[in-house]
Amino acid sequence: MRGEVTCSVRIWRGPHVKVGGRYKLGDGFIEVTSIRQITIADITPALAKRSGFSGVIDLLKVAKHGPGENVYLIDFKYYGQGI
Repeated sequence: MRGEVTCSVRIWRGPHVKVGGRYKLGDGFIEVTSIRQITIADITPALAKRSGFSGVIDLLKVAKHGPGENVYLIDFKYYGQGI
């Protein structure tokens, strides 16, 4: 909510969010600005940090949801209360 995390990496069968979608977070919401398929090799320490993790291993522990194998990079913007 402070704007430090601007993206998320998820491993799904298919996308669970859509560009332009708004998803509640705290007193506001995030709006997905882009989603694209990437590979595990595209996940760098810098991307992990941008996603709010201290490293790639920590990110990967959280990124996998269910039996999916497709890796998605989701960019978003946070809008606080009153927007």
